[in-house]
Amino acid sequence: MPTCISARLRHAGFLATVFIGAAAVASCSSRTAGSADGATAHKLPDTLRVVTLNSPTSYFIYRDQPMGYDYTLADSLARQKGMVLDLTVAPNLSRAVAMLDSGLVDLIAYEVPITEHYRQRVVPCGPENYTTQVLVQPKREGTAPITDVTQLVGREVYVEKDSKYLRRLQNLNDEVGGGIAIHEVDADTLITEDLLKMVSDGKIPMTVVDSDVAMLNKTYYPDLDISLDVSFPQRASWAVAKDKEWLADSINVWFAQESPQRTNAELLKRFYEQSKGLPMVNFDFSKGYISRYDDLFKKYAPTVGWDWRLMAAQAYQESRFRPNARSWVGARGLMQIMPATARGYRTPVSKLNNPETSVKVASALINDLDGYLKKYVPNDKERIKFVIAAYNVGIAHVYDAIRLAEKYGLDPTTWNGNVEKAILMKMNPKYYNDPVVKYGYCRGTETVDYVDKITKFYEHARREISA
Repeated sequence: MPTCISARLRHAGFLATVFIGAAAVASCSSRTAGSADGATAHKLPDTLRVVTLNSPTSYFIYRDQPMGYDYTLADSLARQKGMVLDLTVAPNLSRAVAMLDSGLVDLIAYEVPITEHYRQRVVPCGPENYTTQVLVQPKREGTAPITDVTQLVGREVYVEKDSKYLRRLQNLNDEVGGGIAIHEVDADTLITEDLLKMVSDGKIPMTVVDSDVAMLNKTYYPDLDISLDVSFPQRASWAVAKDKEWLADSINVWFAQESPQRTNAELLKRFYEQSKGLPMVNFDFSKGYISRYDDLFKKYAPTVGWDWRLMAAQAYQESRFRPNARSWVGARGLMQIMPATARGYRTPVSKLNNPETSVKVASALINDLDGYLKKYVPNDKERIKFVIAAYNVGIAHVYDAIRLAEKYGLDPTTWNGNVEKAILMKMNPKYYNDPVVKYGYCRGTETVDYVDKITKFYEHARREISA
């Protein structure tokens, strides 16, 4: 069967374009598009030009692999219709719509609000989602949650400055007669995801965000209550240009079929329901060993110049020493190896649940990451933290963080207080759309937490477990 597979990255100003090939399987795809009633017919293009935005759900790079709800659906569309996916990442929705207007792209695979303003410029199509703004508050034993907006009077709510959440909260304050203590947070300092974490940590009492953002973050912070709507629902969908209604019809017909519906259901569950965290465990070092896999760590850690207890600390953070563990992004085994990584090291994906195979591949990856980073971080000890970060989120984001550190006056050769700050900046559109950033959004809080937890576990293990 013929295939059209290519992958490359280019950058032009604030746009990064990724060409991702899609299998052209003639026996199971139709290259003819038409309206639902079949009244007209159009030949689909060889290449589907799609624009999306960086976000925690639509499109992002994780462990050097493209991911995201909208990206995966668009990729499925291209594959099933025998087209090559030409994916462009725009800095904002206005730019994406402008690209559609000018004929640079065929489809916006991102949630475009279905409003009169946008209907004048685009035709909605594909997956249609409903979101509301919701109050995010902590679940606390013995404390009743707010269940009605009138109960916000006399309460403090933190929201981003100059955001739609602030405008909604100001309107809500007028509706209830005043009394809501609204705190505006500078988006250069803290963004929506930071505020959600701060609610979970008990640092602020509550915030307001879109329901899809709240649902995603609840998979990281299950102690959040997001049940109270504070706005009317907003519909949103993909969009095509006004003169390509035939393409909208074709996408709608495709999306209504069984396979796309199944993929959609799986993606919704993966992004908005499946827990992203690991079970909390109080580790007991008193037994005199770390895990049943200590011999494997002792065997392979020297091949990368690591203390075996550091490799054990990483395995604990990756899988809690569960050889059959599988993450929400598909990483597998004791060391949570991505299938694409396994293939890159000529290892069958089916072997990843074997503990020794997992540690062996992880060692090869660690060794390569160390080699890639040596010229950026000459100090061997300091470089370990960069390698751990790259193992977690992918080396592409670490390269971006190093460049951001250089640009904004931080030390690009030091992790703590420097490059760790820069990788947190990559959660903020101001910085992940910066010209020095090539790989867009990443959830920097996860990576910083990952490095910190492994470092602390390792230091504890060094005190309690003999080498």
